[in-house]
Amino acid sequence: MKNATFRQLRVFTEVARHLSFARAAEVLHLTPPAVTMQVKELEGHVGLPLFERTGRQVALTTAGEYMLVYARKVLATLKDAEDAAARLKQVEAGQLTIGMVSTAKYFLPRLLAEFQREHTGVELRLAVGNREQLVKMLHNNEVDIAVMGRPPKELATRAEPFAAHPHVFVAATDHPLLKIGHPTVESLRPYGFILREPGSGTRAAMEKFLEKSHMEPRVVMEMTSNETIKQAVMAGMGISFLSLHTIGLELEHQLIATLDVEGAPVLRAWNLVHTLSKLLSPAAEAFRYFMLERAESFLADTYGALLKLPPANTIST
Repeated sequence: MKNATFRQLRVFTEVARHLSFARAAEVLHLTPPAVTMQVKELEGHVGLPLFERTGRQVALTTAGEYMLVYARKVLATLKDAEDAAARLKQVEAGQLTIGMVSTAKYFLPRLLAEFQREHTGVELRLAVGNREQLVKMLHNNEVDIAVMGRPPKELATRAEPFAAHPHVFVAATDHPLLKIGHPTVESLRPYGFILREPGSGTRAAMEKFLEKSHMEPRVVMEMTSNETIKQAVMAGMGISFLSLHTIGLELEHQLIATLDVEGAPVLRAWNLVHTLSKLLSPAAEAFRYFMLERAESFLADTYGALLKLPPANTIST
């Protein structure tokens, strides 16, 4: 193992992340043969196969699973060393990896574009997943800082709320519930729900809200994509519960309707999260300050007219 290179470890962890040599090559801007060669060289240093290949299917071997743990630790330590050097030089440069829950993709890229214009030396990398996946990324030190809703309790983290995050019940524009001015939670019971998958922050927020009324939703579909859920709702296949920040375009063009359910909107908060064990690089600190200073007003200007929000002190995480 003493002759293994950081490049080989990076390629190995990327293939392990996607379980695909082709996808890893695409992410790393390499050719598939180059990725295969790097993995074979690492396997030669280890003396054991790291992947099982069956046709196009790729899986980690037992040795590969063990090596992945140590490879991530080595690369995380190297990243910490690079960040420490940047802090000593007080330079806002280098790679910044930002994790985000999929719901944040509706607003975060526009903020990131503005951040990058002001910090041209920072190379941004995005990692997207649901809440459970993002918690794993934080635990594995795969992201510098995360944009998410409910902060993880299972990790020692620093979480800083930066904006209100309203969630609403939505339906097709001709749904019968729209004829009721202020429907109760109980009035939702007869209708089928199209929901995000278990493990997502959106799903957890809805379940917590409905728990208070002892209402068990009748789930007719579960999907990992907000876009697919919106299309199904607009087609009249059921009602749903979504972040307001995912439906701005549809509300503006009257393609989807919000249900003024008693007790809604459900207000949560957007948070910036990083592990307490991680010293943020100057680039990460710059992003943190940028979000705390700019994100709230940006979201208010972009979405505020779509929903009248109560005062910020009513936000619940």
